[in-house]
Amino acid sequence: MIPPAGRNIIPGMQEKAARIAMRAQQVEITESQVYLRLAEASRDGKNAEVLRSIAQEEKRHAAIWRKRAGAEAKPSAFKVFWVVLQARLLGLTFVLKRMERKEGTGSRYYNSLAEAFPEARKLGQEESKHEKALLNMLDEELLQYVGSIVLGLNDALVELTGALAGFTLALGNTRIISLAGLITGISAAFSMAASDYLSSKAEGDPRAAKSALYTGAAYLATVSLLILPFLLLSNKFLCLGITLAVVIAIIGLFNYYLSVAKDVDFKRRFLEMGAISLGVAAFSFFIGFVLKKLLGIEA
Repeated sequence: MIPPAGRNIIPGMQEKAARIAMRAQQVEITESQVYLRLAEASRDGKNAEVLRSIAQEEKRHAAIWRKRAGAEAKPSAFKVFWVVLQARLLGLTFVLKRMERKEGTGSRYYNSLAEAFPEARKLGQEESKHEKALLNMLDEELLQYVGSIVLGLNDALVELTGALAGFTLALGNTRIISLAGLITGISAAFSMAASDYLSSKAEGDPRAAKSALYTGAAYLATVSLLILPFLLLSNKFLCLGITLAVVIAIIGLFNYYLSVAKDVDFKRRFLEMGAISLGVAAFSFFIGFVLKKLLGIEA
């Protein structure tokens, strides 16, 4: 059991220990409010139950720290609002697992309290383990279709990046390149969605239609971002450079999301997707150059 603030602690550290306990209490009670608010907003009964369970755990720990501090801390209203807003925008699982990784009541935070409260490290480890087990029980629709999103996103990055690189060298200006890219991208998005639907349907997947929707939407969103520079600027090589930078940014952000929400290796997936997309772009650029020379086209 963690000793009350001031007991078995060097006298000069009593005030510091009380401040530490007060801060720990505020962290706990704030996160308890976060989980309760998310439980209230959840449309999934199972998720709401998991979130309420974590909230009760946080509330229990806050009570422990209140006794150590000798005073009651108030939750941070701004943090509660901010985390709930992020969860609505980025998804419940991603935000909560990111919060678990970076701050709050996990073992890393409690390790910092060990100087004043030697048993804090053990309490933090127990809580971190419990929270991780509960968070892994969350069931979110977005993550159910992550395979479909990866399919649409990855195909769009590889195919359209390669096509735009080839068009940049073979065609004359950004308007023509953007037109060719849009035709290619939109056609490929519908083709990819249809293929995903037929494939899932053949396997008897009852979610075939929704899977196809996620695949097509991911493809179209990626197409829009990659072609945007060619619609806004006139220097085609500058546009290609910006597009490649956008490709790297999309790959980085998406794989960071997956690394948090699905506990996958960020570095390996990022390097793999980046190497494939940029490799195809470089090869297509070379093909465009060769074909331009062979056909005697001057653009």
